[in-house]
Amino acid sequence: MASMHNPPHPGEVLREYLGNVTITDAAARLGVGRVTLQRIVSGAAGISPDMAFRLAAAFGTSAELWAGMQLQYDLHQASKLKRPKIERIAA
Repeated sequence: MASMHNPPHPGEVLREYLGNVTITDAAARLGVGRVTLQRIVSGAAGISPDMAFRLAAAFGTSAELWAGMQLQYDLHQASKLKRPKIERIAA
């Protein structure tokens, strides 16, 4: 998967997909709680594999699309952390 420069949180993309649909209505259609969906849209929570499948079914996309966005976002955030020096393990 290609690295993306400062990818958006998938919740931002989800907000665009929702359009004028309310969080309450979308949560009911997805079979999740309103607070759960609000946390994703606000960037406070990530998209789980289960949610990726729910979003794929709701929007006619793939679960890989949503999971991939979450992975790119997580990797980018992790790349900004200070890491200890790691010695290479030779096989």
